[in-house]
Amino acid sequence: MVAQLPLDENGNKIVRIGHSPDPDDAFMFHAMTTGAFPTPGYNFVHELQDIETLNHRAMNSDLEVSAVSIHAYPKISDDYALMNCGASMGEGYGPMVVSMQGATEEQVRSNIIAVPGLKTSAYMGLRLAWGDCEVAVVPFDEIIPRILDGTYLSGLIIHEGQLTYVKDNLHVHIDLGVWWNDRTDGWPMPLGGNVVRRDLGQQAMEDITLYTKMSIEYALESPEDALAFAKKWGRGIDDATNKEFVGMYVNDRTIDYKPEGRASVRQFISEGQELGLIRKDFDVTTMAFIGSDEEDRTQL
Repeated sequence: MVAQLPLDENGNKIVRIGHSPDPDDAFMFHAMTTGAFPTPGYNFVHELQDIETLNHRAMNSDLEVSAVSIHAYPKISDDYALMNCGASMGEGYGPMVVSMQGATEEQVRSNIIAVPGLKTSAYMGLRLAWGDCEVAVVPFDEIIPRILDGTYLSGLIIHEGQLTYVKDNLHVHIDLGVWWNDRTDGWPMPLGGNVVRRDLGQQAMEDITLYTKMSIEYALESPEDALAFAKKWGRGIDDATNKEFVGMYVNDRTIDYKPEGRASVRQFISEGQELGLIRKDFDVTTMAFIGSDEEDRTQL
């Protein structure tokens, strides 16, 4: 049975889009949630929450559309389909483990590492790279402050922290995007993706995916308003840092994962299964991306 969505005063279906309060997601969804272009039959509204909260809301099939961690996708795949647009992928960069200057990697690995959530792709990447580390879950925007005040020796930073750590003179022990890129012959590291709820029906899933793609394209072609909007969620970053961070995670691959991007997602999930972090019965060889013809599907 196709889910019935509430209607606005004009008879359009109200679709809630959950995304992280960070510049790249805000940039991506700006056009479709502010009416910058027509979306006949749909009224898109956004709800902002941290990625770990969104991962758990998706496990309850709450929102119609959501940004989620690729790590979390197999657990929600019965209820949500992964779009072929909206990817956040590290092209030779990604989440980092940082500490104050002077700490050695051995010290970092033998102490508690602050992480932004156990369902984040950053955490799974850390486990793949460093094995079974002792961690504490800390809101992503509090990790650097907790390193600076001595609560934790190190932390796994995501979002704009990947740029702003420099001003605090923190030392990078591992960049997981570089690590993944090196070990996969250049594939980007999968971090986040957009999902759409299956009970909306195939047509609605395709419509919403198309409008999401159009929103990304609109922002890339006319970035001024979207960048100004995105900056509101950058926690005090300046214009140059805002633009740099958005450019890192909203680009051609955000419009289309492309063959190597889809292959990288499948590889990342497959390795997570081997580690025991992802359900064993999820079939990476048959997973589909809404909006892709899947001719390049990689068999693992």
